[in-house]
Amino acid sequence: MTHHEPAPVTVVGLGSMGSALARAFLAAGHPTTVWNRTPSKAAPLVTEGARQAGTIDDGVSASPLVVACLTGYDETRRVLEPATAALAGRALVTLNSGTPAGARECAAWAAAHGIRFLDGAVKDVPDAVGKPGTLLYYAGAEDVFTEHEATLRALGGDTVLLGDEPDLAKFYECAVGATLLPTLVGFFAGAAAARNRGIAASDLVPYSVRWLRMIGEILPAFAAEIDARDYGAGASSVDLFLAGADWDVEFARDAGVDGDWLRPLHDLVRKAAAAGHGADSIAAVTEVLGTTRQLRSSDRSRDHSVWNEPSRSTRR
Repeated sequence: MTHHEPAPVTVVGLGSMGSALARAFLAAGHPTTVWNRTPSKAAPLVTEGARQAGTIDDGVSASPLVVACLTGYDETRRVLEPATAALAGRALVTLNSGTPAGARECAAWAAAHGIRFLDGAVKDVPDAVGKPGTLLYYAGAEDVFTEHEATLRALGGDTVLLGDEPDLAKFYECAVGATLLPTLVGFFAGAAAARNRGIAASDLVPYSVRWLRMIGEILPAFAAEIDARDYGAGASSVDLFLAGADWDVEFARDAGVDGDWLRPLHDLVRKAAAAGHGADSIAAVTEVLGTTRQLRSSDRSRDHSVWNEPSRSTRR
């Protein structure tokens, strides 16, 4: 059996997530260089075995793989711009927040400087980084992913390459993440109602978790309807949700909770009914949402100039 020494890696940006990434690399035995604009943030990692770079250029030059975890793509480019010469030919993995458009712009910037680019997303909290079940997905150059996959797996056991289009990770992050705020606000509204009645929010949690689990179980059926654009067999119709809208409002009023957050949701259901989907599955709301903007073919032609090949989706 051939033994491979853990590869060196540099982490740029040492907020809570960046520090968690660096610790995961250290725990897996990777020689880890760290850099942050506020040098004092590196001190705890240095005591754990990391090497602190004095300059961004020094940090980039220390490793064939540079992982940047900054606030967004604009900041990433701004911080790394002085080190583009050192970055040329090296692999840059961005694990920041942002949008698909930002990822495409960063990929174009990297290509212009000869930087091998891979974008990614950590789909968990910092404390979960490095654990076997933690999901991270990536998008961009497949050769970069393949070369550094073993190193990146130190960050989480569920490591996925979505495809070679460099904005796919951010697209998935935004599309999947769209459920977060509405779900949390729904829980917070229920918690406010419970508090007004003298019931602890923690008392709701076991039942909320079971409710969310049930929602997860029915998502595949909704997805199949959406993919087929066939909503006729759905058990929960648009009209059924429309009938419940008044009850939602009545409950909010009775419980002393601000129900304004429900209005845009109810408006979407009404639009679906007005479009002729009243008897169809509630998944038909997708048709209302999907009419606001379609990505023009000219947009995709322009964006493909960054990566040149059609998307390939892979699960590893």
